[in-house]
Amino acid sequence: MPIEFKLPREIEKQLQAVKVVAENVMRPESRYFDEHEHERPVNFIHMMWPQMKEMERANLEASLRRDRRLRENGGGGVAVAEEQQTRQRLGNMTLVHMIEMLSWGDAGIYLCIPASALAGAAIQAVGTPEQKERFLRRFTEGEPKWGAMAMTEPQAGSDTSNIQTTATYDPETNEWVLNGQKIFCTSGKLAYEESDGLIVVWATVDKSAGRAGMKPFVVEAGTPGLTIVKEEKKLGIRASDTVSFVLEDCRIPGDNILGDPEVKKKTDKGFKGAMRTFDATRPIVAASAIGVGRAAFEFARDTLAKQGVRMEYNKPRWKLSSVQADLLEMEAQLRVAWLLTLKATALLDAGAENKLAASMAKVKAGKVVTWVTQKAVELLGPLGYSTATLAEKWMRDAKINDIYEGTGQINTLIVARTILGYTRRELK
Repeated sequence: MPIEFKLPREIEKQLQAVKVVAENVMRPESRYFDEHEHERPVNFIHMMWPQMKEMERANLEASLRRDRRLRENGGGGVAVAEEQQTRQRLGNMTLVHMIEMLSWGDAGIYLCIPASALAGAAIQAVGTPEQKERFLRRFTEGEPKWGAMAMTEPQAGSDTSNIQTTATYDPETNEWVLNGQKIFCTSGKLAYEESDGLIVVWATVDKSAGRAGMKPFVVEAGTPGLTIVKEEKKLGIRASDTVSFVLEDCRIPGDNILGDPEVKKKTDKGFKGAMRTFDATRPIVAASAIGVGRAAFEFARDTLAKQGVRMEYNKPRWKLSSVQADLLEMEAQLRVAWLLTLKATALLDAGAENKLAASMAKVKAGKVVTWVTQKAVELLGPLGYSTATLAEKWMRDAKINDIYEGTGQINTLIVARTILGYTRRELK
């Protein structure tokens, strides 16, 4: 796989348009939506929807073409090789550049972007061609729509094997009946109540089977039995829609289960297959983190430069002031995290295994953005701590990137297991 550091022309062109949105729509409204948590950034949503519809359409059509080739070739290696040769090479690379820029504008507002999001990634990972068409076509047409994923429960955060939400099959009606509670569901209200979207809900069909019994189910907007009970008040990313909901005898069609409904107790292959979702989305979270970090770094650098403290790249480290050294380290760490993110994304676009690279990028970006934004507030002193600037907001927005989409600790374990060849149980 060739290494190329020059930005492809098609990405550069899209990035210029996104930068206009970040600078002129998102950044000016950043403080307002931070202080009005449950209001929607309507201008941003409607400005981004046409572009997102086209991206969703391109992703769906490419996925359906791959599925057709696999069927025509019996699912063999030739079909996979052909798919890797003909697939869109820059789809994910374009996305991470776009998200880094949008998060530079405002991470919370960016999270309101209408798209299939995590739900779409799960459906793409293990859904049938019929399911992809039925569930994802809506994101290519009409009014803005959102997808969401619901995994976290009060007693099950990183410990996904402790999920208590149940799915029981009713053979008389050919329906799954869901019961349980989910918390911290990003875009949950937007997906379920405010658009014709959907939520991918993780539930167990057999508690005794552990991870093997966990399956993802699609709950479409307005399905009876799902009730949103809380809109979260958060430390950061306040513009983002984050909710808790309960499922009480929530009935969905029998073919709304993603993947094999059969429980194979000797393997968690189905669970691992669905978890491939995160190999695709962790670089996206890393990119978002870097966008927040870059915003804080650039503001600190430019503000200090006005006071006579400028970056000096030609001096040895020991000749720099402590503030100059801090600024250089901030920039260096952001670049390291960005390169890891680009590597994970390039592997994904090439159709190669990126589990290790995706977790590395997520860990590094989460640590870096937390440190960089805190350091920016520190270097700016009272100005950084004041709401007169966005520095303190960036520090609050930063921490979530080290928590969601797999905590830093969980992703560190994934890195360790992958490098050392240990199983989850052995590494404990």
